[in-house]
Amino acid sequence: MLPKDYLSNVYGAPHTAGGWSPTRRDVVKLMGAGAAASLIGSSRAFAQSADGKQPNIVMVVIDDAGFSDLGAYGSEIKTPHIDELATGGLRYNRFDTCAICSPTRAALMTGRNPQTVNMDDLPGKGEAPPIDSLNAHSGELPLNAETVAAALQKTGYATFALGKWHLCPTYSDDDARNRLSWPRQRGFDYFYGFLSGHTDQYHPDLVENNTVLPTPDNPDYHLSVDLVDHAIDAMQPDKTDKPKFVYLALGATHSPYHVPEAYIDAYRGAYDKGWDEIRKERFARQKDIGIIPDNTVLPPREVGDAAWDTLDDQHKRVFARFMETYAGFMTHTDEQIGRLVDYLKETGQYDNTLIMLITDNGAASEGGANGGFFTPYLDKTTVAEMDAHLDEAGSPSTYMLYPRPWAYAGDTPFRRYKLWPYAGGVRTPMIVSWPDHIEDAGAVRSQYVNVIDLAPTILAVAGGGFSTSVDGVEQLPVAGKSALETFTSSDAATRSVQFFTMRGNRAITDGDWRAVAMHRIDTDFDEDPWQLFNVAEDFSESHDLSQENPEKLEAMKALWWEEAKKYANPPLADPVELLYNLNGFGDAFENIGD
Repeated sequence: MLPKDYLSNVYGAPHTAGGWSPTRRDVVKLMGAGAAASLIGSSRAFAQSADGKQPNIVMVVIDDAGFSDLGAYGSEIKTPHIDELATGGLRYNRFDTCAICSPTRAALMTGRNPQTVNMDDLPGKGEAPPIDSLNAHSGELPLNAETVAAALQKTGYATFALGKWHLCPTYSDDDARNRLSWPRQRGFDYFYGFLSGHTDQYHPDLVENNTVLPTPDNPDYHLSVDLVDHAIDAMQPDKTDKPKFVYLALGATHSPYHVPEAYIDAYRGAYDKGWDEIRKERFARQKDIGIIPDNTVLPPREVGDAAWDTLDDQHKRVFARFMETYAGFMTHTDEQIGRLVDYLKETGQYDNTLIMLITDNGAASEGGANGGFFTPYLDKTTVAEMDAHLDEAGSPSTYMLYPRPWAYAGDTPFRRYKLWPYAGGVRTPMIVSWPDHIEDAGAVRSQYVNVIDLAPTILAVAGGGFSTSVDGVEQLPVAGKSALETFTSSDAATRSVQFFTMRGNRAITDGDWRAVAMHRIDTDFDEDPWQLFNVAEDFSESHDLSQENPEKLEAMKALWWEEAKKYANPPLADPVELLYNLNGFGDAFENIGD
C-alpha cells in the first residue's frame, strides 16, 4: 500500500533537516573511496576562450510553462522582457526536454540522459537502498557524473545555483546521504533556493548553501523577486574576478500560482472565450511570427478534455480565473527576468553574457478536469466552492493549478502536455541571447536540440568540457552534444537520435521521424500501441503513419531498444498506478487504435 503522503512526497515534500556539510570522511564512508574521489575537484584547468575573456553565463529555467506560453512563441500573455531576449537573440522550435522537472534538470546538469544518472523520474523516497542497487529509477545522482557546474569551476568560473534544485533524494533514514546531492556538493560555490519540486511563493522552504533557513514572514515577500535579487547580487562586477555561471531555476510558473492581485486583474476577461479559442488564436499567431511552419496542422481537442462551450457559466467563470491567475504569474515572472537583464545592461555586462532560457517541460496537466484550488493534485474542492473563494486567487490561502485543457492550450500546436511522450510533453521554448556573438538576431532555429546538449554547449562557450576521469575516477559517458555552432549557423548539424521513456511510455526521434508508444497499465510492454510521425512534414504530430509505413515503424522500435539498453538500466519499469491515473494516460487509447 502506498503511504498516506505519497503524492506529497513524489511532487515535492519540503526538507526539514538542519544545516550540515559533509566531510571527505562522510563521503568515503557512504560511497567508497573510488566514487568519492569524483567530489574532489580536479586541479586541471581548461584553456581560456579564444579572445581571452570568458563570458558570464546565465541559465534561466521557468517551471511548467508550455511551448506557446511566451509572447515570442505566440502567446497573448505579456512577456516583453523575455520577448526582447528573443528578438535580440535566437528562438529554437525543436528543443526537447524530458517531460518533467527532475529528469530535465538532471540532463541539464550532467549532459547525460536522466536514466544514466538514476533520474528517470522524481527523486527517491522512503528508506535508502544499498548504494550498489542504484538504477535508472532510483532518483539519486551518481557521484561519478560530473556536473556542468563542477566542470565550469575547473574552467575558472564562480558558480551560483538559485531557486529550484529537485535533484536530491529524501531518504527518511539517511540525511547525510541525501545531502551528497545538494548543490554545494555538486559543483556550486553558492546555493540559495529550495530543494523540493515546488514551494509556497510567499512562504517558501528555503536553504542557503547547506543550512535550512527560517520561513520568510514578510507581507511584501515573493520568491521570484528574492531569487532575482540574489542573481543580481551574484552578477555584481566586484563580486569576484572570475566569470560567473548563474543557474536561475525559478519556482514560477509551477503551482502554486502565487502573484499579487493587480497582475491577475490585468487579464480580467481575457480568457472568458475559453481554451479552445485561445488555442486557435495562439496557433494563428505562431504561424504569423514564423515560430512554426506554415503547413502545421492543429490537432483536434484531446480525449478527456471538455469543450469550452459545454461548460456552464459557473465553470467558465472559475476556469477563466485560473488562467487569468496563471497569466499574471507569468507576466510577474517576466518582470523579474527583466530586472536582471536591465542590471546586466546598466553594468556593461550584457553584451558578453550568454543567457539561455528554457522551460523544463510542457504545460502542467496534473490538475485534471477541474484543477486544484487549495491543493494542486487530487483536490476535492468543488467548482462551487472555488467560485465562492474566487477573490482569493493568487493569494497565500490558495495553491492553484489550472484544469488540464488550459495545459493543452499552453502546448499549442502540439498534442497532450507535461508528462506525456508526445511533443506537448517534451517540446518547450529555448531562447539564446549573446549580443557579442549572435548576429542573426530574431532568427528561428529549427535544428533538433535536446536538453542533454545544453551542458556541453555551455562548456564549449566557456572553453572547457567534461572530464572523462576526475582524480582517477572514471566518469559516466556524456551523451550530450554541443549545439554552439547553431548560434551562428542555421545549417549546423546537431544530434539526430534521441530516446525517451517515463512512467511506461516511450518515444524515439531519428532525424525527421518520431515514434511514440503509450503503455496501458497492467499489460505487457510488447502490447503497447505505437504511432509514427514525420515531423518534417507534420510538425505537430497530427497524422499517424504507422499503418502506411510499418517497416519504418519497426526500425524505429528497434532503435528505441538499442538506445534504451545503451543509456538505461533497466530500460523499462511498470508505472505506479496512482501516478498513471493522476496523469490521465488511460485517455490515450481511444484515438490510437483501440
